[in-house]
Amino acid sequence: MHYVYIVECHDGTYYTGYTTDVERRVDEHNDGTGAKYTRGRTPVELVHTESFDSKSGAMSREYEIKQLTRREKEQLVASSAVADR
Repeated sequence: MHYVYIVECHDGTYYTGYTTDVERRVDEHNDGTGAKYTRGRTPVELVHTESFDSKSGAMSREYEIKQLTRREKEQLVASSAVADR
């Protein structure tokens, strides 16, 4: 499976990414070995995930989410079914 995820950074900003292992990727962000954007904004919290059968589908959705406004991302996160929230 392929996943698109959104984490909320400690400073309140969102980071959207693609992975095949969401838990590992969130751990990498929190360890400081993830994306450069999140390195100074830890800890991060997983707030949204979507799963896809193909890498191309997930990456297309990642691009779509990155084009959303802050308000639209907030609405997406609010409607999310992430159990840990």
